[in-house]
Amino acid sequence: MSPSSEPVELYGPEYKRDPYPLYAELRERGPVHRVRFPSGVCAWLVTGYEAAHRALTDPRLGKHHSRGNAAWRARASIMPEPQHSQLQVHLLHQDPPRHTALRRLITDAFAPQRVEALRPRFQAMADALLDGLPDSGGADLVEVFAARFPFQVLAEVIGLPTEFADRFDRDWGKVVQPVGPEDPGRPAYEARLRGLQQYIADLVRHKRAEGGADLLSRLVAARDAGQLGQEELDSMVFQLLVAGQEPVTNQITTALVTLLRHPAQLATLADRPELLPHAVEELLRHDSAFELTTWRFFAEDTELYGTRIPAGDSVIVSLSAANRDDRQFPDADALHFDRSPNPHLAFGHGIHFCPGAALARIELQVAVGTLLRRLPDLRLAVPEDELAWTPAVLARGVGRLPVTYGGCPYAGSGANGPDAAC
Repeated sequence: MSPSSEPVELYGPEYKRDPYPLYAELRERGPVHRVRFPSGVCAWLVTGYEAAHRALTDPRLGKHHSRGNAAWRARASIMPEPQHSQLQVHLLHQDPPRHTALRRLITDAFAPQRVEALRPRFQAMADALLDGLPDSGGADLVEVFAARFPFQVLAEVIGLPTEFADRFDRDWGKVVQPVGPEDPGRPAYEARLRGLQQYIADLVRHKRAEGGADLLSRLVAARDAGQLGQEELDSMVFQLLVAGQEPVTNQITTALVTLLRHPAQLATLADRPELLPHAVEELLRHDSAFELTTWRFFAEDTELYGTRIPAGDSVIVSLSAANRDDRQFPDADALHFDRSPNPHLAFGHGIHFCPGAALARIELQVAVGTLLRRLPDLRLAVPEDELAWTPAVLARGVGRLPVTYGGCPYAGSGANGPDAAC
């Protein structure tokens, strides 16, 4: 594909509702495609499992925003200054050796053995969120559960004090949804940024005065010991607060929507909770909340799978397209809880593999298992085409998930909405 080819538009309600037909078409056409995002920024999209797997470990592709060229910067919808310099030097935008040093500071907190030991605590949190619901009826599962559970878990894992947990505004999570400089929503976006930045400053001051052995306290201590710059500390707290919860919220919703589209498998999973670990892996593969990776850049003009990529142009890997590649996953569009092996890329791959993957897996197992156990005969309360998918460029999820439960067999609830007899 040449740089002059007309870009494929990666936005719009139909695309966000179901991007997989487009991804299938792109995979058939080749591994690299020129695409355009809502801000107008153009990028090079990598599709297909093998191409994605190799791109995620290609040492020529760097993540630091300084690698981006002028054309990318003009429309990339990156944060305005001073927030960009102060909040965007976290792990996702760093390259070795700095990335290696920063990542080392957080890995212990998310170690598989540590988060597994916290599973009973997470289970108690999940049950407590549902204790106030009636035995049957209706609810928005985002409002009552999916938006709350991941944040409670995150607060426990990183050491977020109760008063700061109570003060956190979920609306701040929208700062990772790019808003272009000319977008009418830009003032509200910048207000969210300022609010979140002030919150982080207050939290750092509190942790410095209080001390402790939790992750947030250790990061503040690392700053005071000269291991971190102030901008790096603030950026890492920013990443923990936003990337540590919103993707899990989205993944809970995508998993539930998938199960509601497959009522027989939903019923099987409700009856056989021992299937949850494998089922969660398949749900992650089938519809990942991390639809696309963040930007990567070549330092010089480079050929990628036969396509010439100009230096500083953004390269983005489609994790969702890779996870539906029939060449790697037979019958890839279908849901198979017994799929093995299942080397999906829902958490990325290589040095930027999600450090919280073990925690997210436990959260998803607890969340899905608890919802199916506590809310029997779960079904959509609205036609599926009324679900509003988040317009976030890189992520998938729904902002509301109205359901009804109790008193109706699974067989009556189909993919297009609730059973009229219920």
